[in-house]
Amino acid sequence: MKALVYTGIKTLEMREVPDPIPGEDEVLVRVEAAGICGSDMHAWLGHDERRPAPLILGHEVAGTIASGPRRGQRVTVNPLATCGTCPACREGRDNLCPDRQIISMPPREGGFAELIRSPERNLVALPDDVPAAVACLAEPLACSWHALKLAHRTLFRPPRRVLILGGGAIGFGAALAARAMGSQDIAIVEPNPARRQHLAQIEGFPVLERAPDDQPPDLVIDAAGFAATRQVASDLVRPGGLILHIGLGQATDGLNIRRMTLQEITFIGTYTYTRQDFRDCAEAIFDGRLGRCDWSQGRALADGAAAFADIRENLVAAPKVILLP
Repeated sequence: MKALVYTGIKTLEMREVPDPIPGEDEVLVRVEAAGICGSDMHAWLGHDERRPAPLILGHEVAGTIASGPRRGQRVTVNPLATCGTCPACREGRDNLCPDRQIISMPPREGGFAELIRSPERNLVALPDDVPAAVACLAEPLACSWHALKLAHRTLFRPPRRVLILGGGAIGFGAALAARAMGSQDIAIVEPNPARRQHLAQIEGFPVLERAPDDQPPDLVIDAAGFAATRQVASDLVRPGGLILHIGLGQATDGLNIRRMTLQEITFIGTYTYTRQDFRDCAEAIFDGRLGRCDWSQGRALADGAAAFADIRENLVAAPKVILLP
């Protein structure tokens, strides 16, 4: 099969590679759309030791089952493979399974290819009218969906005022999820002017260059994860408020720990989603609760190297680029 292979820092090559071989309880999926995630960008830049070259990246996937009894069924793929038997899995927190694997990390090659292997139970069937380029957004949007569920559990109600730092797919998805779950005063901070203009035309959220300092939010979602954004989050959230940290941009620094302590501010790191979150989020996409979900930009898989470079140079206004084999 053809695949876009990460071969070294800032290097991607189209190659012929062997077809994946499904294991027990797994099937092959023919990829029809695969989104570029921020974690793929980190790997491409050489910043993720979990993803060593050579490797096929990409874990936001939709396509058609190509083997087994469900062959021919269109699906979106939950890329987290978990054991199903550990305490975390039994408690419904399978995203914390100590044996979890995700496609695009060894030993599972990713979705920037014609085929992937996946546990059959990880596949969610698509309605006929949902394109693959929309369905593959279930993965990034499920991260945001899971985060908002944690917020509701912590605050005991929908947060009234929500500030989101970062207007990529995770940040924009957080705005969509917050609205779907009952919040009304939602703003996104995005420094890229082209993306700011693009986002403002999609779903009507205020998209700002800088965070306002006169309206302390109940909830700040850091969808970028840099020292600077953590500083903003911990400086601005209201006393007794909540910070949800999703972004993985930078590993250390930035939090105003003294203010967080004196003002009883809650900080939660949030990673991926549970199996149920993924299915619930997919259903919210299918029934329209998360809007049109037509805000991505499609590129041919063969043009993937150029797409990565354009994202790095802030030349992409859309919150998501999807590669199409």
